Amino acid sequence: MKKASTLMILGPLFLLGLYFLPLWNIMLGAPQYPEPLGMNIHINGIRGVSEFDIQNIDGLNHYIGMRTLPKDEDMWEFSAFPIIVGAMIVLGIIVGVLGYFKKVGYRWFFGWFLLMSVLGIMGMYDFNNWMVDYGTNLDPNAIMKLENPDGTPMTYKPPLFGHVKMLNFDVTSLPAPGAWMMFVGMTMTLLAGYLGWKSSKKTE
Repeated sequence: MKKASTLMILGPLFLLGLYFLPLWNIMLGAPQYPEPLGMNIHINGIRGVSEFDIQNIDGLNHYIGMRTLPKDEDMWEFSAFPIIVGAMIVLGIIVGVLGYFKKVGYRWFFGWFLLMSVLGIMGMYDFNNWMVDYGTNLDPNAIMKLENPDGTPMTYKPPLFGHVKMLNFDVTSLPAPGAWMMFVGMTMTLLAGYLGWKSSKKTE
């Protein structure tokens, strides 16, 4: 159980990477831009991949009626997510320490993993809803009003995951290093639960 508990203590620490590394990355490439434009989604805000990327993306969006990208203070999520992640790190370490001293069992390890998974899914759902609103709720007085072949207004929602073609832009959305660190940490806690379960079976 000590090996499982050690993994349970170490796993949540990988979530600390979310405070320093981006969680998600969206890149926009087009022939007129030798260097693609990009934005990194952090748990506390949106940052440009390069110095002027946010300014250039907002300039492009203005022509098609999309709002400017939100500032850190414009979305409650950017204030709440750092607190939630911090609470989950502390909770995970406490569970691991209690497991080390045999105060709790492996079910608590699985419980932490399940709770973190639910919170992650909720965060992705919220992020996707924001992108839907961002890409479809357009200014009716925009300079450019483009339509689909069937006559409906064109929308510009970036993909949650993968690649899509929007006008002459190739838009790619993928997990960034922070997400991979979180994935590694959560995998470690899942492994901790499995090792704890195996240990309990041997004891029985």
